Amino acid sequence: MLIGSAGTRKGTAIKLIKKLLEKTGYNTFAAERTSKEKFLLDLAGEGSDGLLSPQELLDQNLFGEAAGKDCEMFIAIDEFNDFIGNGNIEFISMLGNMWDYNGLYKNRIKTGKSVEILNPTISIIGGNTPTGFSLAFPTEILGQGFFSRLMLIYADRNGKQITFPGAPSDSSTERLLEKLKGIKQTVFGSAKLSVQAERLFDRIYKTGTRIDDVRFESYANRRFTHLIKLAIIVSASRAAITIEAKDVIYANTILSYAERFMPKALGEFGKAKHADVNHKIIQLADSTHTILTFKDIWRHVSNDLEKMSDLGTILQNLVAAEKLQVVPGNKGFLAKKVLIQEQDESTVDYTLLSAEEQRNIA
Repeated sequence: MLIGSAGTRKGTAIKLIKKLLEKTGYNTFAAERTSKEKFLLDLAGEGSDGLLSPQELLDQNLFGEAAGKDCEMFIAIDEFNDFIGNGNIEFISMLGNMWDYNGLYKNRIKTGKSVEILNPTISIIGGNTPTGFSLAFPTEILGQGFFSRLMLIYADRNGKQITFPGAPSDSSTERLLEKLKGIKQTVFGSAKLSVQAERLFDRIYKTGTRIDDVRFESYANRRFTHLIKLAIIVSASRAAITIEAKDVIYANTILSYAERFMPKALGEFGKAKHADVNHKIIQLADSTHTILTFKDIWRHVSNDLEKMSDLGTILQNLVAAEKLQVVPGNKGFLAKKVLIQEQDESTVDYTLLSAEEQRNIA
């Protein structure tokens, strides 16, 4: 899930991905607004207009209906709350259960109709703000399977202002489309591991990298699965079916960088009484490089608190939690910058990141 404040171009990125895939001929996208029952029908292939694509017709002619077909769906939604709704625990739980489900998934929907789905295969990329995330997902999600399967990709505003962004050239788009089509034609079946890649995976797994935030305890248990999937993607981008050591390093670098900002993406999401105010203060501190006085902060949160003494307690708690730091001389507050965790240099390579990304972790 891409998470950032409004206007950070999350939706632009997701729409570009969707348009590119559509141009390659991929068309199994979820509806932008749906219910749990309608999603199940669509995934089972019972919610369409009954027309088969040329590829589906070919598969049917070659293998027949009896062979069965895996049911797949790509949820690519720039406003994820439009898709999932607010606090829809039942839908969220179902997506988590189906994530790595093998076999025939059966479900009886409210109309009494039984839906059978063979090997449900669901991919999700969604956009959200920290505030929207807290509306979509109740705090109970922290202990559920869906959250541990979710990668939160966070980005601040980079300060660049482009009045009229230029569209990608037709030639560059065509080259990318040819690359994607080539991957589809050559990369299929089970991925293989080189000996060096297997050793790296083993070293990373036994190191047990964790995010320094108790809310991500369930995520840490699935980190290795995320790493394997990323390594498959990296090797596939080379149109290769064998994962090499360089793919593992690149994947672990991507994952380590993303994890650095996951707590920030989650904001102050939790059960605390003033979680929303905490989040607003942290965002304010992160967005400015100047010292914030008590008065500056009160100006931004006065509508959310009954009295100024509440703000004093909140600031004390944020300092104690090392999310804010006090400027010597009681001049005010600054955001507390957390350094990236030291890692084995043989398993990450931050020179693979862009110059902007390297500055973010410097």
